[in-house]
Parts: sequence; C-alpha cells; structure tokens
Amino acid sequence: MLTNGLERGFTECNLPLIKNPKMGRDKVGWYIYTFSENAKVYFEDFYRFLEKTEIKALREIKDLEKKLGETPESNQESLAYYRAKKIIIEQILKHLYICYSDSKNLSSIMTPWCFGTVVLEKVEIYHDKISKGQVQDKNIPEYPFYVLQYIDEIRKKVLLDLFSFPEKALSMRWQYSELLKRYSKVLSNVTSSLQSVLTMIKSQGL
Repeated sequence: MLTNGLERGFTECNLPLIKNPKMGRDKVGWYIYTFSENAKVYFEDFYRFLEKTEIKALREIKDLEKKLGETPESNQESLAYYRAKKIIIEQILKHLYICYSDSKNLSSIMTPWCFGTVVLEKVEIYHDKISKGQVQDKNIPEYPFYVLQYIDEIRKKVLLDLFSFPEKALSMRWQYSELLKRYSKVLSNVTSSLQSVLTMIKSQGL
C-alpha cells in the first residue's frame, strides 16, 4: 500500500483469476513478460519499486516546498528551478499512482527502466501543455519561461537521481517509440488496403 492509502491493482487474490499467456508463477512469485520489452518482471518487485519511489518523491516535494517558502520573490531564478523540479516530481507521482492502482491493464506492469522512459515522456507532454497555456498548475507563475527552461534542462537528471538509475537507462525510450511508429504504420497500411478492396467491391457491384 502507498502512503496515501492506494492499494495494489493486481494482488494475490485477483492474479489467479487472470488468463493471460504472458503471465505465470514460480517459486519467487507471480510474474509477467512485459508488453513493451518482453522482459520478465515480478509483480512484487515492481510494486516495491513504486512504493520506494513514492517515499523518495514525497520527501523531495517536502524539501522543495520548504525551499520555496524560504526563497524571496526577488530570487526568480531559484524559484523557477524549485518550481520546475516540483512539477517534474509531481508528474512522476501522478503516473506512479495510476500504475500502482491499475487493476485492469497489465501493460501498467513494466521494468523500472521502462517506467522511467514512460514518465519522461509524460513530463515532456506536460511541458508542452504548459507552454501552450493548456494547464492550470499552482507551480506555474504568470510568466513561466524560466520554469519551462529548467524543466527542459533538468528533467532527465531529476528522474535519474530519484530512481537511482544510470544515465543509459533513459536512452532506450526511442526504441519503444520507434516500435510504436512501426506498428502504427503497419496498421495504417492494412486499413488503407482494406479500404481499397471495399471501394473496388462497391464499384463492381459485388
């Protein structure tokens, strides 16, 4: 269980009820071969990783809130840095809570490195929304230029430090994106081919 009371989505009670060829159980416990990497991940290990990460993230936020309260408004650069870091960590927590409590989507179980790449993309998407004025966030000042700049500069380091990852951990994400692009292209080609066949059938009155 997480500190806010959220419970694990997949448990010893509901896992035996799931029929999925990617899942199994051995002497260590329940595991799944993940959808993104086809890597063997034990449910217990992944949930434990999220629980430890939540504690570290909450400590970071508490420290940042203290620094924000002690920093004078005249020190805009320091404030922008603290706000940017807080935004990144809050996005990590948001996705962490979604994955931890998800009891329906098995793709929410992944390796820690994969989780890191997913969160990094979430942070980048959130950055774009801030730049377009599409989100309301108490950490965003009236003129968010410096906050956005710091998010750009520190997002990878914040994730690497929080997860205790080596730098290479986040270098794999483009492979996942490339796989998604390939699948999307194949699906698009199949759809186009089917549409062409249907058009031909209609035109011939078949």
